[in-house]
Amino acid sequence: MIILYIGQFILLCLAVFFSLVRSNFPIHMLQLEGYDNNLYRDYIKSNREKIGKIFYMPEKNPKLPLVWTDRAKRLLKTHKFVNYGFWVATVIIGQIVYKNSNLWLGLFFTAISLFLIYYFEYRILLISNAIAKPKEDKINAGFYHEAQEKIKRLKAENSLKVIGITGSFGKTSVKFITDTILKEKFRVLHTPSSFNTPMGLSKVINNELNDSHQIFIAELGAKVPGEIKEVAELVMPDMGVITAIGPTHMQFFKTIENIQKTKYELIEALPQDGLAIFNCDNEFLKPLADKTKLKTYRYGMEDTEKLDIYAKDIEVFEKGSKFTLVIRGKGEINCQTKLLGAHNISNILAGVSFAHLLGMTLEEIQRGIEKVEGVEHRLNIIDGGRGVIVIDDAFNSNPVGFRAALDVISQFKNGNKIIITPGMVELGEMEEEENYKIGKEMAKNIDYAILVGKKRTEPIKKGLIENKFKEENIFSVSSLDEATKILGNLTRQGDVVLFENDLPDNYDEE
Repeated sequence: MIILYIGQFILLCLAVFFSLVRSNFPIHMLQLEGYDNNLYRDYIKSNREKIGKIFYMPEKNPKLPLVWTDRAKRLLKTHKFVNYGFWVATVIIGQIVYKNSNLWLGLFFTAISLFLIYYFEYRILLISNAIAKPKEDKINAGFYHEAQEKIKRLKAENSLKVIGITGSFGKTSVKFITDTILKEKFRVLHTPSSFNTPMGLSKVINNELNDSHQIFIAELGAKVPGEIKEVAELVMPDMGVITAIGPTHMQFFKTIENIQKTKYELIEALPQDGLAIFNCDNEFLKPLADKTKLKTYRYGMEDTEKLDIYAKDIEVFEKGSKFTLVIRGKGEINCQTKLLGAHNISNILAGVSFAHLLGMTLEEIQRGIEKVEGVEHRLNIIDGGRGVIVIDDAFNSNPVGFRAALDVISQFKNGNKIIITPGMVELGEMEEEENYKIGKEMAKNIDYAILVGKKRTEPIKKGLIENKFKEENIFSVSSLDEATKILGNLTRQGDVVLFENDLPDNYDEE
């Protein structure tokens, strides 16, 4: 019996160590899926090969690293207790097997059972998360209502103005641009990075928003209908903009109509005296603007006679752009920005709309535009020091953004133009067709294509070849490390390299 105890103790120590090490990655994936068990199950189904590896090692530098928030720590604690339950049951049953059979069968059963617990850590986490959910819902509701009450108080006592920003893409850039412009006149707080969920917004409001702020800028995100309504009811915006609508997160939304309905929840949440702002260069936003009963402002660069705010005389060059800003009824002024591409002028116009409605002068707006800096991983120019220009557009990609990046790289006249991309993801049934189309567009603008993910990028390769792109200038690789090695042999002084999109950490790369 002593030998059994010693053997089980050793096996248990190994199981505890390896199981808890293995649990970090699934907790990370669950966090990226918003702690939603249904989405996490979908992740498991689509990544069976990856998580089926006994000793799978995730990337060392993930795009969005695991953040040990209070919730993640509580989940880990719950997960440990669930594992303890399985471990104790295994040890007890192993002892029963020993008593009814022999020592080695008891140890064998213990070893196999502990290995299976280790192997199925990904699925055991589903149990842990389900157990933790009721408590987390209660905690989240408390933070949500605390933040909501704070917004109400600051609106009543300090005349706080709240800006809501949503859209299929462009919302984070518009948020930072708006913040920079408004700071020429106001004390502003904006949500950091991609804090656009109820809990992310609640945290910022509860911990950072205070009596000194005059403007609060909230980015509102959603993957399913109803989520914009939830965050809008939290922040209670006085004015809101929809930056764009397009095919993103199509595996959740299924149709463009569902995206339109979801993003419009921001406008529906505005008060009767609220101000609704639309990017009317976007074909899916024009009908939403037309049906809106609130006071509506339209911005863009096309059909300017129908717009309230627009840009004309646009000059886009390698290191930025110039344009004339026109605000109907207020005047016009020449502006310059360090941001790349015409699509960023559109993002600037969204920020200008808020500035105009809040009473800023043309000169104040102009100064703000000049101070706007690029958002990390969104068409930033990086000088690698070897005379090679790198354009970092790795945060995410969609058909509009991808074409905007190709437009930017086309502005560079010297050297070879090289792109590294895994293509576009999260487009649902449209993914293959859109990647094929972008391949045809790439053929017009680049000299070399390094495609990451041999299976997924087949449609891009097909589009390139059908548009008479040299097949010997296409490199299909399995990883970014391979791509980087090829890039090192390709680049020469004066070349331009575009990094377009980076697969999310919870997406299968093959």
